[in-house]
Amino acid sequence: MTPPTNKGRTFAPEPLTEAEARDLLGAIPTRSASGLRLRALVAVMFGAGLRVQEALDLRPTDVDNDACQVTVRSGKGGRRRVVSIDRGSCAMLAAWLERRRALGLTGRHPVFAAYSAGTLGRPLDQRYVRRALARAGERAGIAKRVHPHGLRHSHAARLARGGRVDLVQKQLGHARLDTTATYLSGLSATDLVEYVDSLGDWMARP
Repeated sequence: MTPPTNKGRTFAPEPLTEAEARDLLGAIPTRSASGLRLRALVAVMFGAGLRVQEALDLRPTDVDNDACQVTVRSGKGGRRRVVSIDRGSCAMLAAWLERRRALGLTGRHPVFAAYSAGTLGRPLDQRYVRRALARAGERAGIAKRVHPHGLRHSHAARLARGGRVDLVQKQLGHARLDTTATYLSGLSATDLVEYVDSLGDWMARP
């Protein structure tokens, strides 16, 4: 696996809002195969919270479109987990799975594989994904840095509004709850107000 170009550098998480995520998708073409593939990648990172390499390691048998679930067979620390994906994101993933079959990609190839002559079935590189997301973010006019791990943070922020940090931990595949807490520290002021409100009035008597 090629090391990411940002290895050793630290950036603020800057999770995207749902409106920014919609703008990002709007900047990715739906007619081209590469556009459908990138939209599906956004789906599994923003819609399911996968790490970029977890997404790139997926095989077609890891995707259950009927149940809207994705199996990560070897996440960080070699841990296996099954994650849920919202139906809108699931539909984007299904659209790419259908197109990839027409391109000659099979179950032997990763879900997110190259399809050009001479590279058919070759796994995508993290650097390609980072560049493609950055370009889409620029086209969408998003001021924040758009990158794979930021999409994962965005997913965590969405889940946190439900008030179940333990479910956030399970979905993201964290071994420790304090790791999950670092993701929630990236919530915006508005998100934090919504999150606290979702917990209810602690002074109310049962």
